[in-house]
Amino acid sequence: MSNFLIDINLQQLPDDFFGGEWRVASRVLNRNDPASPLAQATRLVITPGQVEAQCAPWGPSQTGNWAVTRDETLNRPYLSFDLPNEATRALVTRLRRSADGLYSQLHLYFASGMEMQLDRA
Repeated sequence: MSNFLIDINLQQLPDDFFGGEWRVASRVLNRNDPASPLAQATRLVITPGQVEAQCAPWGPSQTGNWAVTRDETLNRPYLSFDLPNEATRALVTRLRRSADGLYSQLHLYFASGMEMQLDRA
């Protein structure tokens, strides 16, 4: 993997680009419930209309729905997650990719104040 990452313009990014298998690389909980599915997830598998929050081998996974919404002013993308035990929304603050497109980082800021970095390789 190249250490050089390119910032992607979020306003012009197609919604389906957020799909795929993402590993939770880092997380800051702030006010978020530490027992919530997204606070415990080690991976997120995002397919069209469906999200699976996978926990470490000892924890259960939860499957629900997701969607992209955009604010009217700046066209910034928000990811809405609707899981059985948690419904929340996260602003996509940054998306970065390697020059060869084989590695991506997705940074999310949740309404609860939780921050999450997801990696895809």
